[in-house]
Amino acid sequence: MKKTLALLLTIFTIGSYAQDSIVPVPEKRWDMFKYDFVNMFKGVGYSYTRPFHWNGQQWAQFGGVVAATGTVYLFDDNTSEFIQRQKEGVPQIIREYGELYGSPENNYLATSGVYLAGLITKNEKLRRTGVLLIASATSAGFLQQVLKSAVGRARPVAERGKDTFDPFNSNRNYHSFPSGHALLAFTNAYAIGKQFKSPWVKAGIYTLGAVPGISRIWDGQHWLSDFVFALAISVATVESIDRYLDKKYNEKYNDQAKKMSWNLNFGPGTLGVVLQF
Repeated sequence: MKKTLALLLTIFTIGSYAQDSIVPVPEKRWDMFKYDFVNMFKGVGYSYTRPFHWNGQQWAQFGGVVAATGTVYLFDDNTSEFIQRQKEGVPQIIREYGELYGSPENNYLATSGVYLAGLITKNEKLRRTGVLLIASATSAGFLQQVLKSAVGRARPVAERGKDTFDPFNSNRNYHSFPSGHALLAFTNAYAIGKQFKSPWVKAGIYTLGAVPGISRIWDGQHWLSDFVFALAISVATVESIDRYLDKKYNEKYNDQAKKMSWNLNFGPGTLGVVLQF
């Protein structure tokens, strides 16, 4: 059951290409693999250099993400307690999926499965998706490890409050910001969601991708602001690497006019982050 849940998004992705697979090109799979591996490596490097090329609009978007994360941070104590109280009402299968799919080993098992399916069938669209998944997870995953150590934020389970920071503390109870489960799972979901035009399909994929991050809040491992900032890293990383891959593959996924946007939603007793796509 657990392995089935871990591969859920992988199976869904592979199945979505069953009807539009391109005719295999006369290339050797070993040459394809070498080409794809180089693009994975360069894609990671490309994502890290993007801030040096940001324009005013992109810096404004970054400022908006920081402001949104900061606003959510102000309410972390209350939101954490509220979300943790909902845990017992969540079906066990969803809790297990959330814990399982967000782990690095299962993440790479799923993304590698997508890529290998494309390599075996010589399907460029599926290969590119696999390259995007692996490169994005690697880039975002390394960044969150650095941030976790450098920020040193205490997890809720440490019972030190949302304002406790101890940078470069090796104790995992001080590695809360940002959420690794949220980042890896939503990176996959956002990369897969880019392949579809239907907002309903996207919403379903994004929901599956958000569950692992939310499950960590249920378990007292992360604050809501850890989750929100992780999602922002996921989106930015996938977008930058996907733009790089546009120059390397015939299959392109960036011709859609609408992009994901973020908004804070305030109301009586309500605070939320709204994603529009």
